[in-house]
Amino acid sequence: MTYLRRAFKYLVQLTLLFILLVGILMLAGMIPKDIAIAFRKGWTSIFYILGIFALMAAVYPLFGYGKRTIRATGEPSEHWKAIDEALEERGYVLSGETEDGGRRYHLKASLNRAARLWEDSITLTPMLGGFQAEGLVRDLARVGMSIDRKINRYD
Repeated sequence: MTYLRRAFKYLVQLTLLFILLVGILMLAGMIPKDIAIAFRKGWTSIFYILGIFALMAAVYPLFGYGKRTIRATGEPSEHWKAIDEALEERGYVLSGETEDGGRRYHLKASLNRAARLWEDSITLTPMLGGFQAEGLVRDLARVGMSIDRKINRYD
């Protein structure tokens, strides 16, 4: 269900961006205001574009979300304070705890959350040898390095 929700959100986002862009171009007089003239095949072109957007939105959650392992020694309870600090530096706040002893964080800034369609959460789950982080792939690399820098010493 999460996958379908994410795909639908991206379809809506892409469609709104397309409408906004075409609307601005039409208002600026850069393209004709008649769809039949602005696009080579008129409304058929619009449906092709929306089909491509639907395909992109259906595929994006496969590549846009993932998991990453963060290595740590000791008990997870020893590291939560440092993890909270690392995530706070990256603009995340604690939003709750999971059933399996993990924690869920989300972005503090409302504008950043809206830009990511409220799919901005990062979940950390304790596992043997460290933690497993799950969330947006583009955020996991930065967050993972920040946490690693806080909890591990490489002297």
